[in-house]
Amino acid sequence: MNVEYFIAKRLISAKEGNNRLSRPIIRIAILAIALSVAVMLISIGVVKGFKKDIADKVIGFGSHIQITNFSNNNSYETGAISKNQDFFPTIEQEDGIQHIQVFATKAGIIKTKDEIHGVVLKGVGSDFNSSFFESNLVEGKVPIYNDTLTSSRVLISKKIADLLALQLEEKLIMYFVQDPPRVRKFVVSGIYATNLQEFDDLYVFGDIRHIQNLNNWGSDSVGGFEITISNFDNLDAQTQMVDEKIYYDLNAQSIKEINPQIFDWLKLQDINVNVIIILMLIVAGINIITALLILILERTKLIGILKAIGQSNWSVRKVFLYNATYLIAKGLFWGNLLGLGMALSQKYFHIISLDPATYYMSSVPIYFTFTDVILLNFGAMFICLLMLILPTFLITKITPIKAIRFE
Repeated sequence: MNVEYFIAKRLISAKEGNNRLSRPIIRIAILAIALSVAVMLISIGVVKGFKKDIADKVIGFGSHIQITNFSNNNSYETGAISKNQDFFPTIEQEDGIQHIQVFATKAGIIKTKDEIHGVVLKGVGSDFNSSFFESNLVEGKVPIYNDTLTSSRVLISKKIADLLALQLEEKLIMYFVQDPPRVRKFVVSGIYATNLQEFDDLYVFGDIRHIQNLNNWGSDSVGGFEITISNFDNLDAQTQMVDEKIYYDLNAQSIKEINPQIFDWLKLQDINVNVIIILMLIVAGINIITALLILILERTKLIGILKAIGQSNWSVRKVFLYNATYLIAKGLFWGNLLGLGMALSQKYFHIISLDPATYYMSSVPIYFTFTDVILLNFGAMFICLLMLILPTFLITKITPIKAIRFE
Protein backbone atom coordinates (compact mmCIF):
# COMPACT_ATOMS: atom_id res chain seq x y z
CA MET A 1 0.00 0.00 0.00
CA ASN A 2 1.28 3.48 -0.87
CA VAL A 3 1.03 5.18 2.53
CA GLU A 4 2.05 8.62 1.25
CA TYR A 5 -0.62 8.56 -1.46
CA PHE A 6 -3.24 7.36 1.05
CA ILE A 7 -2.46 10.24 3.45
CA ALA A 8 -2.44 12.80 0.64
CA LYS A 9 -5.77 11.47 -0.63
CA ARG A 10 -7.29 11.80 2.83
CA LEU A 11 -6.00 15.36 3.13
CA ILE A 12 -7.57 16.26 -0.20
CA SER A 13 -10.91 14.57 0.60
CA ALA A 14 -10.91 16.24 4.04
CA LYS A 15 -10.94 19.65 2.32
CA GLU A 16 -7.54 20.65 3.66
CA GLY A 17 -7.84 23.97 1.84
CA ASN A 18 -10.74 25.13 4.04
CA ASN A 19 -8.33 26.99 6.29
CA ARG A 20 -8.77 30.73 5.91
CA LEU A 21 -5.05 31.14 5.15
CA SER A 22 -4.63 28.41 2.55
CA ARG A 23 -8.00 28.56 0.80
CA PRO A 24 -7.41 31.76 -1.25
CA ILE A 25 -3.76 30.86 -1.90
CA ILE A 26 -4.69 27.45 -3.30
CA ARG A 27 -7.44 28.92 -5.46
CA ILE A 28 -5.05 31.54 -6.82
CA ALA A 29 -2.47 28.83 -7.58
CA ILE A 30 -5.02 26.71 -9.46
CA LEU A 31 -6.24 29.78 -11.35
CA ALA A 32 -2.67 30.77 -12.26
CA ILE A 33 -1.93 27.28 -13.60
CA ALA A 34 -5.20 27.22 -15.54
CA LEU A 35 -4.58 30.62 -17.12
CA SER A 36 -0.94 29.75 -17.89
CA VAL A 37 -1.91 26.51 -19.62
CA ALA A 38 -4.68 28.27 -21.56
CA VAL A 39 -2.30 31.01 -22.72
CA MET A 40 0.33 28.43 -23.75
CA LEU A 41 -2.22 26.37 -25.68
CA ILE A 42 -3.61 29.41 -27.49
CA SER A 43 -0.09 30.71 -28.25
CA ILE A 44 1.00 27.40 -29.75
CA GLY A 45 -2.25 27.09 -31.72
CA VAL A 46 -2.05 30.64 -33.11
CA VAL A 47 1.63 30.52 -34.09
CA LYS A 48 1.41 27.03 -35.61
CA GLY A 49 -1.78 28.06 -37.39
CA PHE A 50 -0.13 31.20 -38.73
CA LYS A 51 2.94 29.27 -39.92
CA LYS A 52 0.84 26.52 -41.51
CA ASP A 53 -1.51 28.96 -43.23
CA ILE A 54 1.31 31.01 -44.75
CA ALA A 55 3.36 27.93 -45.69
CA ASP A 56 0.34 26.26 -47.33
CA LYS A 57 -0.30 29.36 -49.43
CA VAL A 58 3.31 29.60 -50.60
CA ILE A 59 3.32 25.87 -51.38
CA GLY A 60 0.02 26.27 -53.24
CA PHE A 61 1.73 28.60 -55.70
CA GLY A 62 4.86 26.50 -56.21
CA SER A 63 4.45 23.01 -54.69
CA HIS A 64 7.06 21.54 -52.34
CA ILE A 65 9.85 20.84 -54.83
CA GLN A 66 10.63 22.33 -58.23
CA ILE A 67 12.84 20.82 -60.93
CA THR A 68 14.10 23.44 -63.39
CA ASN A 69 16.97 24.23 -65.70
CA PHE A 70 20.14 25.48 -63.98
CA SER A 71 20.11 28.55 -66.23
CA ASN A 72 16.90 29.94 -64.69
CA ASN A 73 18.56 31.60 -61.68
CA ASN A 74 15.90 33.85 -60.09
CA SER A 75 14.33 34.92 -63.37
CA TYR A 76 10.59 34.70 -64.04
CA GLU A 77 11.47 33.29 -67.46
CA THR A 78 11.92 29.53 -67.20
CA GLY A 79 14.24 27.78 -69.62
CA ALA A 80 13.06 24.84 -71.68
CA ILE A 81 13.55 21.23 -70.58
CA SER A 82 12.11 18.07 -72.05
CA LYS A 83 8.77 16.88 -70.70
CA ASN A 84 9.76 13.26 -71.27
CA GLN A 85 12.26 12.39 -68.53
CA ASP A 86 13.52 8.92 -67.58
CA PHE A 87 13.52 9.75 -63.86
CA PHE A 88 9.76 10.27 -63.71
CA PRO A 89 8.74 6.65 -62.92
CA THR A 90 11.35 6.24 -60.18
CA ILE A 91 10.41 9.51 -58.43
CA GLU A 92 6.66 8.84 -58.67
CA GLN A 93 7.14 5.45 -56.99
CA GLU A 94 9.00 6.89 -54.01
CA ASP A 95 7.18 6.96 -50.67
CA GLY A 96 5.80 10.37 -49.77
CA ILE A 97 5.49 11.66 -53.36
CA GLN A 98 1.88 12.72 -54.00
CA HIS A 99 1.80 14.52 -57.33
CA ILE A 100 4.03 15.76 -60.15
CA GLN A 101 2.95 18.39 -62.68
CA VAL A 102 4.57 20.48 -65.42
CA PHE A 103 4.71 24.26 -65.52
CA ALA A 104 6.35 27.22 -67.26
CA THR A 105 6.45 30.93 -66.44
CA LYS A 106 6.76 34.07 -68.53
CA ALA A 107 6.67 37.74 -67.54
CA GLY A 108 4.03 39.90 -69.18
CA ILE A 109 2.06 43.13 -68.89
CA ILE A 110 -1.72 43.38 -68.68
CA LYS A 111 -3.08 46.57 -70.20
CA THR A 112 -6.60 47.88 -69.93
CA LYS A 113 -8.04 51.26 -71.01
CA ASP A 114 -7.01 52.98 -67.78
CA GLU A 115 -4.46 50.73 -66.06
CA ILE A 116 -1.30 48.74 -66.72
CA HIS A 117 0.12 46.03 -64.49
CA GLY A 118 3.11 43.68 -64.69
CA VAL A 119 2.40 40.00 -64.01
CA VAL A 120 3.83 36.53 -64.42
CA LEU A 121 1.85 34.12 -66.56
CA LYS A 122 2.23 30.66 -65.06
CA GLY A 123 1.39 28.03 -67.62
CA VAL A 124 0.00 24.69 -66.42
CA GLY A 125 -1.29 21.63 -68.20
CA SER A 126 -3.84 18.86 -67.90
CA ASP A 127 -2.00 17.45 -64.87
CA PHE A 128 -2.51 20.69 -62.88
CA ASN A 129 -3.70 20.06 -59.30
CA SER A 130 -6.21 22.87 -58.78
CA SER A 131 -7.40 21.93 -55.26
CA PHE A 132 -5.54 24.83 -53.59
CA PHE A 133 -7.07 27.45 -55.89
CA GLU A 134 -10.52 25.89 -55.71
CA SER A 135 -10.40 26.33 -51.92
CA ASN A 136 -9.39 29.99 -52.39
CA LEU A 137 -11.74 30.77 -55.27
CA VAL A 138 -13.83 33.95 -54.95
CA GLU A 139 -15.72 33.91 -58.24
CA GLY A 140 -16.04 31.76 -61.33
CA LYS A 141 -14.17 28.50 -61.68
CA VAL A 142 -10.65 27.19 -62.16
CA PRO A 143 -10.09 26.56 -65.89
CA ILE A 144 -9.40 23.00 -67.00
CA TYR A 145 -6.78 22.44 -69.69
CA ASN A 146 -6.32 19.44 -71.97
CA ASP A 147 -3.55 18.18 -74.22
CA THR A 148 -5.31 18.81 -77.53
CA LEU A 149 -6.74 22.35 -77.61
CA THR A 150 -5.17 25.62 -76.46
CA SER A 151 -7.42 27.42 -74.00
CA SER A 152 -7.58 31.21 -73.64
CA ARG A 153 -9.21 31.06 -70.19
CA VAL A 154 -7.10 32.26 -67.24
CA LEU A 155 -7.30 32.44 -63.46
CA ILE A 156 -6.43 35.81 -61.92
CA SER A 157 -6.30 37.13 -58.34
CA LYS A 158 -8.86 39.44 -56.79
CA LYS A 159 -6.05 41.96 -56.25
CA ILE A 160 -5.36 42.12 -60.01
CA ALA A 161 -9.07 42.08 -60.85
CA ASP A 162 -9.75 45.05 -58.55
CA LEU A 163 -6.69 46.94 -59.75
CA LEU A 164 -7.57 46.56 -63.42
CA ALA A 165 -11.37 46.57 -62.93
CA LEU A 166 -11.74 43.15 -64.53
CA GLN A 167 -14.89 41.02 -64.29
CA LEU A 168 -15.66 37.37 -64.91
CA GLU A 169 -15.81 36.41 -68.60
CA GLU A 170 -14.17 39.73 -69.48
CA LYS A 171 -11.38 39.79 -72.04
CA LEU A 172 -7.91 41.04 -71.19
CA ILE A 173 -4.84 41.71 -73.31
CA MET A 174 -1.39 40.66 -72.16
CA TYR A 175 1.78 41.97 -73.77
CA PHE A 176 5.05 40.02 -73.73
CA VAL A 177 8.29 41.95 -74.13
CA GLN A 178 10.44 39.93 -76.51
CA ASP A 179 11.86 40.23 -79.99
CA PRO A 180 9.48 40.72 -81.66
CA PRO A 181 6.94 41.74 -78.95
CA ARG A 182 3.85 39.58 -78.82
CA VAL A 183 0.27 39.99 -77.66
CA ARG A 184 -2.25 37.44 -76.39
CA LYS A 185 -5.93 37.79 -75.59
CA PHE A 186 -7.35 35.92 -72.60
CA VAL A 187 -10.73 35.52 -70.89
CA VAL A 188 -11.15 35.67 -67.10
CA SER A 189 -12.47 32.27 -66.03
CA GLY A 190 -12.03 32.59 -62.27
CA ILE A 191 -10.85 34.94 -59.54
CA TYR A 192 -8.94 33.70 -56.48
CA ALA A 193 -7.78 35.40 -53.26
CA THR A 194 -5.15 33.99 -50.90
CA ASN A 195 -4.42 37.33 -49.14
CA LEU A 196 -0.72 36.66 -49.72
CA GLN A 197 -0.22 39.92 -51.56
CA GLU A 198 3.29 39.21 -52.82
CA PHE A 199 1.85 36.34 -54.88
CA ASP A 200 -1.69 37.60 -55.51
CA ASP A 201 -0.22 40.74 -57.04
CA LEU A 202 1.91 38.73 -59.47
CA TYR A 203 0.51 35.44 -60.75
CA VAL A 204 -1.95 34.73 -63.54
CA PHE A 205 -2.58 31.06 -64.38
CA GLY A 206 -3.17 29.95 -67.94
CA ASP A 207 -2.59 27.22 -70.50
CA ILE A 208 1.07 26.17 -70.81
CA ARG A 209 0.62 25.94 -74.57
CA HIS A 210 0.64 29.75 -74.79
CA ILE A 211 4.12 29.91 -73.26
CA GLN A 212 5.30 27.09 -75.53
CA ASN A 213 4.10 29.06 -78.58
CA LEU A 214 5.51 32.37 -77.34
CA ASN A 215 8.93 30.82 -76.72
CA ASN A 216 8.82 28.76 -79.95
CA TRP A 217 9.05 25.52 -77.95
CA GLY A 218 7.75 22.18 -79.05
CA SER A 219 4.82 20.51 -77.28
CA ASP A 220 7.24 18.29 -75.35
CA SER A 221 9.12 21.27 -73.81
CA VAL A 222 8.21 22.72 -70.42
CA GLY A 223 9.73 25.15 -67.93
CA GLY A 224 9.98 22.62 -65.11
CA PHE A 225 8.27 20.14 -62.83
CA GLU A 226 6.51 20.72 -59.52
CA ILE A 227 6.40 17.93 -56.95
CA THR A 228 3.97 17.73 -54.04
CA ILE A 229 4.91 15.56 -51.04
CA SER A 230 2.73 14.19 -48.24
CA ASN A 231 4.80 15.32 -45.24
CA PHE A 232 6.35 18.79 -45.06
CA ASP A 233 8.69 17.63 -42.26
CA ASN A 234 10.45 15.38 -44.81
CA LEU A 235 10.98 18.22 -47.30
CA ASP A 236 14.77 18.38 -47.06
CA ALA A 237 15.19 14.60 -47.36
CA GLN A 238 12.76 14.38 -50.28
CA THR A 239 14.48 17.27 -52.08
CA GLN A 240 17.83 15.51 -51.72
CA MET A 241 16.32 12.28 -53.02
CA VAL A 242 14.90 14.06 -56.08
CA ASP A 243 18.18 15.89 -56.69
CA GLU A 244 20.05 12.58 -56.73
CA LYS A 245 17.70 11.06 -59.33
CA ILE A 246 17.62 13.91 -61.87
CA TYR A 247 20.29 14.72 -64.46
CA TYR A 248 23.30 16.95 -63.85
CA ASP A 249 21.92 19.82 -65.96
CA LEU A 250 18.72 20.07 -63.87
CA ASN A 251 18.27 21.63 -60.46
CA ALA A 252 15.93 20.49 -57.67
CA GLN A 253 14.96 23.16 -55.12
CA SER A 254 12.64 22.99 -52.15
CA ILE A 255 10.06 25.71 -51.60
CA LYS A 256 12.15 26.84 -48.61
CA GLU A 257 15.12 27.43 -50.91
CA ILE A 258 12.98 29.25 -53.48
CA ASN A 259 11.41 31.53 -50.84
CA PRO A 260 14.01 31.64 -48.03
CA GLN A 261 12.93 35.04 -46.69
CA ILE A 262 9.39 33.83 -45.98
CA PHE A 263 10.37 30.58 -44.28
CA ASP A 264 13.17 32.21 -42.27
CA TRP A 265 10.60 34.75 -41.06
CA LEU A 266 8.18 31.95 -40.12
CA LYS A 267 10.94 30.15 -38.23
CA LEU A 268 11.47 33.26 -36.09
CA GLN A 269 7.88 33.00 -34.82
CA ASP A 270 8.93 30.00 -32.70
CA ILE A 271 10.97 32.36 -30.52
CA ASN A 272 7.79 34.21 -29.51
CA VAL A 273 6.11 30.96 -28.46
CA ASN A 274 9.15 29.82 -26.47
CA VAL A 275 9.27 33.13 -24.57
CA ILE A 276 5.55 32.94 -23.74
CA ILE A 277 5.82 29.31 -22.58
CA ILE A 278 8.81 30.06 -20.33
CA LEU A 279 7.08 33.08 -18.77
CA MET A 280 3.83 31.16 -18.18
CA LEU A 281 5.69 28.21 -16.61
CA ILE A 282 7.49 30.61 -14.27
CA VAL A 283 4.17 32.19 -13.23
CA ALA A 284 2.55 28.79 -12.68
CA GLY A 285 5.62 27.47 -10.83
CA ILE A 286 5.85 30.43 -8.45
CA ASN A 287 2.16 30.17 -7.56
CA ILE A 288 2.23 26.43 -6.92
CA ILE A 289 5.39 26.83 -4.82
CA THR A 290 3.61 29.47 -2.73
CA ALA A 291 0.60 27.18 -2.28
CA LEU A 292 2.84 24.27 -1.28
CA LEU A 293 4.71 26.32 1.32
CA ILE A 294 1.38 27.45 2.82
CA LEU A 295 0.20 23.83 2.96
CA ILE A 296 3.42 22.77 4.68
CA LEU A 297 3.12 25.53 7.28
CA GLU A 298 -0.55 24.71 7.81
CA ARG A 299 0.22 21.03 8.38
CA THR A 300 3.31 21.43 10.54
CA LYS A 301 1.74 19.45 13.38
CA LEU A 302 0.89 16.60 11.00
CA ILE A 303 4.50 16.58 9.76
CA GLY A 304 5.72 16.26 13.39
CA ILE A 305 3.35 13.37 14.09
CA LEU A 306 4.39 11.51 10.91
CA LYS A 307 8.06 11.93 11.79
CA ALA A 308 7.40 10.86 15.39
CA ILE A 309 5.89 7.54 14.24
CA GLY A 310 8.92 6.82 12.07
CA GLN A 311 8.18 8.30 8.63
CA SER A 312 11.31 9.50 6.80
CA ASN A 313 11.76 13.02 5.49
CA TRP A 314 11.35 11.81 1.90
CA SER A 315 8.17 9.93 2.82
CA VAL A 316 6.64 13.08 4.34
CA ARG A 317 7.78 15.15 1.35
CA LYS A 318 6.01 12.71 -1.00
CA VAL A 319 2.72 13.35 0.83
CA PHE A 320 2.90 17.03 -0.08
CA LEU A 321 4.17 16.32 -3.60
CA TYR A 322 1.11 14.13 -4.17
CA ASN A 323 -1.03 16.96 -2.81
CA ALA A 324 0.65 19.47 -5.14
CA THR A 325 0.22 17.08 -8.08
CA TYR A 326 -3.53 17.11 -7.44
CA LEU A 327 -3.58 20.92 -7.47
CA ILE A 328 -1.50 21.03 -10.69
CA ALA A 329 -3.77 18.44 -12.35
CA LYS A 330 -6.82 20.47 -11.36
CA GLY A 331 -5.25 23.59 -12.86
CA LEU A 332 -4.32 21.69 -16.03
CA PHE A 333 -7.89 20.41 -16.39
CA TRP A 334 -9.45 23.88 -16.23
CA GLY A 335 -6.63 25.35 -18.33
CA ASN A 336 -7.21 22.80 -21.10
CA LEU A 337 -10.96 23.35 -20.94
CA LEU A 338 -10.51 27.12 -21.25
CA GLY A 339 -7.66 27.08 -23.79
CA LEU A 340 -9.09 24.42 -26.10
CA GLY A 341 -12.56 25.93 -25.84
CA MET A 342 -11.35 29.36 -26.93
CA ALA A 343 -9.06 27.94 -29.61
CA LEU A 344 -11.73 25.71 -31.16
CA SER A 345 -14.28 28.54 -31.05
CA GLN A 346 -11.85 30.72 -33.01
CA LYS A 347 -11.00 27.93 -35.43
CA TYR A 348 -14.59 27.14 -36.39
CA PHE A 349 -16.39 30.47 -35.86
CA HIS A 350 -13.59 32.98 -36.70
CA ILE A 351 -14.50 35.26 -33.79
CA ILE A 352 -11.35 37.41 -34.05
CA SER A 353 -10.83 38.87 -37.52
CA LEU A 354 -7.66 40.38 -39.02
CA ASP A 355 -6.76 42.84 -41.72
CA PRO A 356 -5.63 40.72 -44.70
CA ALA A 357 -3.45 43.55 -46.00
CA THR A 358 -1.33 43.36 -42.85
CA TYR A 359 -1.57 39.75 -41.64
CA TYR A 360 -2.11 37.87 -44.95
CA MET A 361 -5.28 36.25 -43.57
CA SER A 362 -8.79 37.36 -42.65
CA SER A 363 -8.99 35.77 -39.18
CA VAL A 364 -6.69 34.45 -36.46
CA PRO A 365 -5.64 30.92 -37.54
CA ILE A 366 -5.56 28.02 -35.08
CA TYR A 367 -3.74 24.74 -35.57
CA PHE A 368 -2.43 22.15 -33.15
CA THR A 369 -2.30 18.39 -32.94
CA PHE A 370 -3.22 15.96 -30.18
CA THR A 371 0.52 15.46 -29.64
CA ASP A 372 0.99 19.19 -28.98
CA VAL A 373 -1.66 19.14 -26.24
CA ILE A 374 -0.28 15.99 -24.60
CA LEU A 375 3.33 17.20 -24.65
CA LEU A 376 2.35 20.61 -23.25
CA ASN A 377 0.41 19.06 -20.37
CA PHE A 378 3.06 16.52 -19.46
CA GLY A 379 5.78 19.15 -19.81
CA ALA A 380 3.93 21.61 -17.57
CA MET A 381 3.27 18.91 -14.97
CA PHE A 382 6.90 17.73 -14.99
CA ILE A 383 8.43 21.22 -14.74
CA CYS A 384 6.05 22.31 -11.97
CA LEU A 385 6.83 19.16 -9.95
CA LEU A 386 10.54 19.68 -10.56
CA MET A 387 10.25 23.20 -9.19
CA LEU A 388 8.54 21.79 -6.06
CA ILE A 389 11.40 19.47 -5.09
CA LEU A 390 13.41 22.29 -3.53
CA PRO A 391 10.62 23.85 -1.39
CA THR A 392 9.85 20.47 0.18
CA PHE A 393 13.33 20.54 1.73
CA LEU A 394 11.66 22.76 4.36
CA ILE A 395 10.12 19.57 5.76
CA THR A 396 13.57 18.20 6.65
CA LYS A 397 14.13 21.20 8.93
CA ILE A 398 10.99 20.52 10.99
CA THR A 399 11.65 18.54 14.22
CA PRO A 400 8.86 16.35 15.68
CA ILE A 401 8.83 17.96 19.15
CA LYS A 402 8.57 21.53 17.91
CA ALA A 403 6.12 20.56 15.17
CA ILE A 404 3.71 18.77 17.52
CA ARG A 405 3.70 21.83 19.78
CA PHE A 406 3.26 24.16 16.76
CA GLU A 407 0.12 26.32 16.77
